[in-house]
Amino acid sequence: MYLRLGQVGLDPQRVYQVRGASLDRSSVHISLEDGTIAFTQDVEGRITGAFFEGYGEVLLTPPNDVERRSMSLFTGMAILEEHFETAYFRFNDNAAGQLRPDLRESENGQAFVDHWGATAQNLAELDAMRLLMSFSRLLPARGKTASAGIPANDHFLHARLQGVIHGVFDVYYDSLSTEQVQAGQTKTGEDGETYYDVWTSFSPAAAERPHRGAEETPHKAVPAPEDWLDIHRYTITTEVEPPKLIHAQAQLQVEIRRGGPRMILFELSRFLEVESVKLDGEAVEFIHNPSVEGTQLARKGNDFLAVILPDPAEAGQKFDLGFKYEGDVLAAAGSGLLYVGERGTWYPNRGLIMANFDLQFSYPPGWTLVATGKQVSSTPDAEAKEKGLETSHWVSERPMPVAGFNLGKYKLARTQAGNVTVETFATAAVERDFPTPPIHAIEIVPPGKPLQQPPRVIVPSRPSPTQNEESVGQSAAQAIEFYAQRFGPYPYGQLALTQMPGRDSQGWPGLVFLSSYAFLNDQDRQELHISPEQMLLQHTIPAHETAHQWWGDLVVWQSYRDQWLSEGLANYCALMMLQQKNPEGFRRIMERYRDDLLRQNKDGMAPKDAGPVTLGYRLLSSRFPEGYEAITYGRSTWLFHMLRTMLDDAESKGDAPDGADEPFVRVLRRVREEYQGKSISTQELLDAFAHDLPLSLRYEGKESLDWFLDGWINGTSLPTLELTSVKFAAKGARSLVSGTIVQKDAPSDLVTSVPVYAVLAGKRLELLGRVFADGEESSFRIVAPAGTRKIVLDPYETILTSPKK
Repeated sequence: MYLRLGQVGLDPQRVYQVRGASLDRSSVHISLEDGTIAFTQDVEGRITGAFFEGYGEVLLTPPNDVERRSMSLFTGMAILEEHFETAYFRFNDNAAGQLRPDLRESENGQAFVDHWGATAQNLAELDAMRLLMSFSRLLPARGKTASAGIPANDHFLHARLQGVIHGVFDVYYDSLSTEQVQAGQTKTGEDGETYYDVWTSFSPAAAERPHRGAEETPHKAVPAPEDWLDIHRYTITTEVEPPKLIHAQAQLQVEIRRGGPRMILFELSRFLEVESVKLDGEAVEFIHNPSVEGTQLARKGNDFLAVILPDPAEAGQKFDLGFKYEGDVLAAAGSGLLYVGERGTWYPNRGLIMANFDLQFSYPPGWTLVATGKQVSSTPDAEAKEKGLETSHWVSERPMPVAGFNLGKYKLARTQAGNVTVETFATAAVERDFPTPPIHAIEIVPPGKPLQQPPRVIVPSRPSPTQNEESVGQSAAQAIEFYAQRFGPYPYGQLALTQMPGRDSQGWPGLVFLSSYAFLNDQDRQELHISPEQMLLQHTIPAHETAHQWWGDLVVWQSYRDQWLSEGLANYCALMMLQQKNPEGFRRIMERYRDDLLRQNKDGMAPKDAGPVTLGYRLLSSRFPEGYEAITYGRSTWLFHMLRTMLDDAESKGDAPDGADEPFVRVLRRVREEYQGKSISTQELLDAFAHDLPLSLRYEGKESLDWFLDGWINGTSLPTLELTSVKFAAKGARSLVSGTIVQKDAPSDLVTSVPVYAVLAGKRLELLGRVFADGEESSFRIVAPAGTRKIVLDPYETILTSPKK
């Protein structure tokens, strides 16, 4: 069935002239004004596609400001209104029947198929896996359960259009997706990389938030649909053959929540070959799909693995799924370093779903293997003994969203964080493609004498991570103590830090993959000409990844629109540590993040223009290759800094203790307690911050941070704040200050909580309070100490504003 869906061609007996026809799916309207259309041959007695040539138009209207801005960024218009000349359609419903009243017989059917048939057949594979999700329900059932057919709520339409202005692009409607409507385009960026630019993606059911002050029901985010199955436990046995190969068997304990589907979709690396899949010991059919499109999946390197159940799933049903697979999923980086890949690619998984893991490994002597979970004693099996392999066994102490391992020729260093042991594993040298410090020469010339000998050539030595692994472990241990005091106990029994080749680091439950750059000392960094700000950031890497043990591993983000919470919180927690020890270093990093957001490319576009933090992976696009990093890390960090300083100011006018009792920390401690082992959305986190919101932060008197969500989290601006029309008047033993806050380079409805300070004798600053700047100009009146003659706005730069000129 999958092959037929992926290879289906056009039917010469189904070629028609079409005029005035249309396809409507929620917010998507596609009209076929005049042209020729050919439908595909049957699959299971159904038409699943068509190819059109002629004159058509697509109209798609995004429902809110965020999506309209995103659409405009790529197309120049807030709505998609584009004429197209050709279109290839795939669908799982009665789209052909809906078009039939506007069709009439064509006399050149075979010629049309001869011209467009190969193109249509080549495009058929794109949607074969999605259509199989629907059509698998039509397969014969093995047992007593009869096939239920395709549910009435399962509607899929994909249109690949050749637009007159924008070239080839896609429009989707998929009723089973969390965001049913999407439009986008594959495009090559100036850096030569291929991206999938998502122009818009949304759920029509998530209505636009009412305008502030409107007498309507407050908007609530539409929750992600509950997965129809649970995976309670993974038992994975893996033999590792360095430098590339693994042989693995994975056993999954599955429980069905909602019956009906016949296909379970997993992600698994394209470099692994699946030998078999068994359900309770009996072989079942599976498909390991080699063709996946899109920026996110291309970046992760994962493909889909589809398992076909012998009968439709029944609610409450429990079974074991067993996978046997092998392949070159590892990569050798040299110097005893291996790269295990992105999170989750080495075993069949369905995203960040909490489960228990039992991991057993065998590997050659001389290597060290470290994995997520707690290492437990076990007896090597007979096969491992016969091969002379080392073995290790790791069991999760609590449900985790992901599991992984790292393998290398490591040296071990240990340190303690209270009762938590931190183990650091590093190699004697960096990977083979690590940058080499430049060679330089020194001329030794006695004063007043000519050169007597050639210059001496200085060849800097390559860094050795083992020389710095103790200090790296100590940094992580200090971070554990810092976070545990504020957010609650460290979630796992121990922490392992393992060196990983490349610039990226990852924090998994109890296991951190640290970039080789994190093991450099300051001399190494100076020889590589790393900037002072970048050096500061590299010092925070162990603390950042350690923070993910709380934010990202214990508390998981809900959807791609919420991933900024994990990265932003982990980054800000690390910078909270830095701020305590090195306030000037903290300030420089925050300035660096702000400058990165404003750095323009040759087209005059800055990374801030890529979109708000809630676009997640969509920020990585052909127009903004650097947008994801600048916004997900930089702007997200600023947003948490703004929340923290607002709460501190509101509670104690700037005198709140920098420790476990400050209001920002209290909120996060409650979040940890309520959401540990669960996922959290942006709205839910803001609701936690809005709980018992101080009066001074209640815009229009409402106990809500919707104004912060609308303008700052779902916004992109860096406004400029100015103070005008300031007047002072005596009022008893105090002074009454009035004035106007001007907010420039910002949307007309941006609301900002602005701290106002008095400049007192000796230039001492005293916080007077916070004022809401609403729109371009906002008048205010505030009480100040007697004799105040000058006030200033946000002197400590706690708001993400454009730098002062």
